[in-house]
Amino acid sequence: MSVVVVGLSHRTSPVELRERFAFAEARIPATLELLRNEGIAEEAVILSTCNRVEIYAATTLEPAKAFDELKGFLTTVHDYRDPLTDELYSLAEPHSVQHLFKVAAGLDSMVLGETEILGQLKKAYDLALQNGHTGGRLNKAFQRAFNVAKHIRTETNIQRGSVSVASVAVELAEKIFSTLKEHDVMVIGAGDTSEKTARALLSRGARSIIVANRSIDRAQALAQELGGRAVQFDDWSCEFEKIDIVISSTAAPHHILDRTKLEPLMKLRRSRPLLLVDIAVPRDIDPEVNFMENVYLYNVDDLQTIANDYLQQRKDEIARCEAIIAEKVKPLLGHARSNPESQISNPISSHA
Repeated sequence: MSVVVVGLSHRTSPVELRERFAFAEARIPATLELLRNEGIAEEAVILSTCNRVEIYAATTLEPAKAFDELKGFLTTVHDYRDPLTDELYSLAEPHSVQHLFKVAAGLDSMVLGETEILGQLKKAYDLALQNGHTGGRLNKAFQRAFNVAKHIRTETNIQRGSVSVASVAVELAEKIFSTLKEHDVMVIGAGDTSEKTARALLSRGARSIIVANRSIDRAQALAQELGGRAVQFDDWSCEFEKIDIVISSTAAPHHILDRTKLEPLMKLRRSRPLLLVDIAVPRDIDPEVNFMENVYLYNVDDLQTIANDYLQQRKDEIARCEAIIAEKVKPLLGHARSNPESQISNPISSHA
């Protein structure tokens, strides 16, 4: 059995396409079961984040056959019928395992060296493990990837500078409002990314935090930690008259804010500038609101521009990290042989 990867990421596709392929967490166990029942993979893990959707599979199929089957499976389960070319990438050993290690270490992230992806990868692996969809091959690969990521964090300076999507979102807020003092913030969705963003905003001087979440208990717990205030999820729009910055990161399958809903809210705010940072995939906010006066909407792809500003200061560390990964991959690939099918397209060949 060999490990293969098929997926798409911020390097190969825009958010408009990634959201079409995103998996709700509740759907993943049944999807993995279907994938294995169809004989495409013996073991599998699905990673679905705002920046990537990837299937890691241990399979007895030849790489080219596995790629075709996995791509067909991915498009079928999402009922996607438009043509795809370079948006989907396919990797076989050794590149597939190297890619897993680089993802875990944050080397393939929008913000080089960021740490959120490691937690997301661990969660994706644990979901597959607890539902019986991994075995010896993927268990060993993922556990080794987690260890390598920890080693890279302690042995290199890859995390120097802004190291998360959340902190980049704060940098963006400071570009719109020269200071965060006297500005109030609403966080919609109380997940890990939202929590990190709220903490970063407060550390930069934001006046207050309002937390809205479908679980009011979770909203209240986070608001208490942050010295803020919780509101019922259905009441978040009632707070728009007071706030200046919105960070939205829910798991909603559709837009929770569109132009029709926002226009009357802007009148209540007397058209004061409003910054909307949509870090959800699928997106929480309809792109059409960006055409409204005094509304500034940014999604996860827009954060790439700021992320690139931090790239240079970590560039020298990339070679060190890749050398560590190359060495750590070897024990897992004693049987692997490089061949023309081992890499159909590699989205991480360049970090520039």
